[in-house]
Amino acid sequence: MDSLKLGLDTFGDVTSDANGVPLPYADVIRNVIAEGVLADQVGVDAITLGEHHRDDFAVSTPETVLAALAAQTERIILSSGVTVLSSDDPVRVFQRFATIDAVSKGRAEIIMGRGSFTESFPLFGFKLEDYQVLFEEKLQLFAEIVKEQPVTWSGTHRAPLVDQEIYPKSHSGAIRTWVGVGGSPESVVRAANYGFPLMLAIIGGAPDRFAPYVDLYHRALDQMGKPAQPVGVHSPGHLADTDEEAIEQMWPAYQAMFGRIGRERGWAPMTKEHYLNEVHHGALFVGSPETVARKIAATVQALGIQRFDFKYSTGPLSHEVLMHSIELYGTKVMPMVHDILASARAPQSA
Repeated sequence: MDSLKLGLDTFGDVTSDANGVPLPYADVIRNVIAEGVLADQVGVDAITLGEHHRDDFAVSTPETVLAALAAQTERIILSSGVTVLSSDDPVRVFQRFATIDAVSKGRAEIIMGRGSFTESFPLFGFKLEDYQVLFEEKLQLFAEIVKEQPVTWSGTHRAPLVDQEIYPKSHSGAIRTWVGVGGSPESVVRAANYGFPLMLAIIGGAPDRFAPYVDLYHRALDQMGKPAQPVGVHSPGHLADTDEEAIEQMWPAYQAMFGRIGRERGWAPMTKEHYLNEVHHGALFVGSPETVARKIAATVQALGIQRFDFKYSTGPLSHEVLMHSIELYGTKVMPMVHDILASARAPQSA
């Protein structure tokens, strides 16, 4: 099983300037690239870019931004998080990531998912009522494509393939492909069925409540005769020099972002009390490097995971603030997490 990797995640949230004015999309995308370059420089293991088709996020094609990062970084894993497979074509997805894998000399990775938003369905001509079957069929096809052997497949929403080779082949010979899951047992078992690693999106509530899903995943792999695979967690947060600074910096941005999403989905208004409860007891990893490191280490221990991706961007939080957060994550949080876990594993003297 892999050793623990600590990554960063962003959706390319549209940030604001010093006057609170949203930046142009082009500036946000260039800033995301700068953030990924800094992450590589400070030793972060992975950078993960989400796909969205909304006006509050600038990254709609993670692969394009990852390709730019591939040419400007040396060691960091370059991943989507997630690729919305339901409204994409599995063949093209593989070809794009095989190209990134070539440019980066084997650092490409894919996290497949259905996505938490639905804008891509009408945008690309798909029906929402086909939500379930689209993902199931396309994941089935991608599981064959990623083997990098001739593919024979047929389904109901795409032309069949018969003994079809897909080019280019990847640099690494096997692009790691995860399945991103929001918390449904059926999705956990589906990931195990295809033998893909599992990435849990934990964005609310205590992380340890997901332990039954991790156990279900490992049991499903075992019962299906599949080899062991890593499990990862994606959770949002914010880093600053002190707990108080981090909490107060993030709150207005968190309120703005989740307030909008809540209005769209009919949720109750976001309160600071709810926010603080998530910070202190839930899935928001907010605080000083020491506080965040302790919470990440506790999550790793509680769930037995091999990957943690920290979503460092939140709504309009500025690029400058995000760059400082990235620097703290790579130079302080990551070493602390590894030290805490090493100490926990060390035999206790009598």
